[in-house]
Amino acid sequence: MSPCPPPVAGLPARPAISAWPDVAELYRRFDALVKQPMRPIRADKLPQVMRYFDERCQGSRRLAERAKAVIPGGVQHNLAFNHPFPLAITQAEGAHMTDVDGNRYIDFLQAGGPTLLGSNHPVVRQKVNEVLDSCGPVTGLLHEYEVKLAELVCQSMPGVEMVRLLGSGTEAVMGAVRLARAYTRKKWIIKVGGAYHGWSDQLVYGMRLPSTGRMEAVGIPRGATGNTQECHPNDLDALRRKLQLNRLRGGTAAVLLEPLGPESGTRPVHPDYNRQVRQLCDEFGALMIFDEVVTGFRLGMGGAQAYFNVKPDLTVLGKCLTGGYPMAGAIGGRKDVMMLLVGGIGTTTRRAFVGGTLSANPLSCVAGYHALLEAQRTGAAGVAGRAGDRLRQGLEAIIHRLGLPYVVYNMGSIVHLQTSGVLLLDTSNIFKLLRVKNEATQRKHMMEAMGAAYTAHGLITLAGSRIYTSLADTDAVIDDALNRFEDVFKLV
Repeated sequence: MSPCPPPVAGLPARPAISAWPDVAELYRRFDALVKQPMRPIRADKLPQVMRYFDERCQGSRRLAERAKAVIPGGVQHNLAFNHPFPLAITQAEGAHMTDVDGNRYIDFLQAGGPTLLGSNHPVVRQKVNEVLDSCGPVTGLLHEYEVKLAELVCQSMPGVEMVRLLGSGTEAVMGAVRLARAYTRKKWIIKVGGAYHGWSDQLVYGMRLPSTGRMEAVGIPRGATGNTQECHPNDLDALRRKLQLNRLRGGTAAVLLEPLGPESGTRPVHPDYNRQVRQLCDEFGALMIFDEVVTGFRLGMGGAQAYFNVKPDLTVLGKCLTGGYPMAGAIGGRKDVMMLLVGGIGTTTRRAFVGGTLSANPLSCVAGYHALLEAQRTGAAGVAGRAGDRLRQGLEAIIHRLGLPYVVYNMGSIVHLQTSGVLLLDTSNIFKLLRVKNEATQRKHMMEAMGAAYTAHGLITLAGSRIYTSLADTDAVIDDALNRFEDVFKLV
């Protein structure tokens, strides 16, 4: 394959997703994966993997031990945890990062997805430095760049007429749910089970595995999740039944979903699913909320709503919104709904209250504006999507050649590599959940070991099962990565 040139001015950029995967076939393969014995790193090869960390990562180990003394578990967020300990990074640029011990890695984590342009993009960095020199990171008052960023988002996303910038995706989901309830005067929220919508009290419910309800809701009163419901992805009949029941109990304020499927498409939805959910929302008077924290701008400037040609009432944004800089959160949507977020002390109009001292700060807004402009100019979503295609095709060939049961698929630059299948276990009722509990633990350990093996071979992934490609992933980078993945798979 020849290197991929940047988009030519005046010509349409290549699509971020070249083709939607065959969802029915994927679920058949998921089922086959979890019904057969696991294929982990062989016991005689695992010490070879662990030796890498003992011999090559001593600086990271020392820092991780220091962290445990002052940080619970030694990590501030789940992305940072890697088995057997988190790596300490000193440099990130483009497609690569380097740890404190001087080890260089291909970066398929990309900070959990935000850095569509690759890490530490020089154009964005220069513009951020200019604003820091002129006014610093925050003023507490209006700045030109928060207007410019909001204008660009409204111009780009079909379902967004107004934008309210917030501190994170979690905050944005909290605000969107509150806004939906305020606008509709209804209380029920239905989410698609297995999706992660942040860690607010009301949405730590049915996370990661469908039908698990309050399993993760430690420290959260039952009342906080009392009006949160879940239904399985692709099950439109179950969604209709919940909407019908809720209509007898005051009505549904919103249906909240990730448009690719829960966990960025870990359980992918059929291509017509979002349109059918839109129709159900219209029928029952519920708002439709797209959580586009991952898909916003990674699937193109119009996000998943443009790709599927489905216009949600509210859109939650994060990650790519500010190109890897802080304050990566926003609510966007219809003007009549968004006007309930009007701010100001002493406002007498009925409103949904949200706050945030550092929201819309100049540092993050300048970063977001120029990151999105650069993504638009370079066609970054399409270039990264093509890299995802190349990686998926190469992984498929390796898996087939080595006779492994693993499943790999991608939605553009979001690549899923299922080796243990821990998130694919059947948890559709409490009895099945109890039955697979021990197996889930074993499969989780396998996933951690696979992730460690990737790291020891110079590959950084998200939990050993998800890969984000970026504008910086040239053909040479992808081919290098494929050689490294093959070396890992030969240890199985």
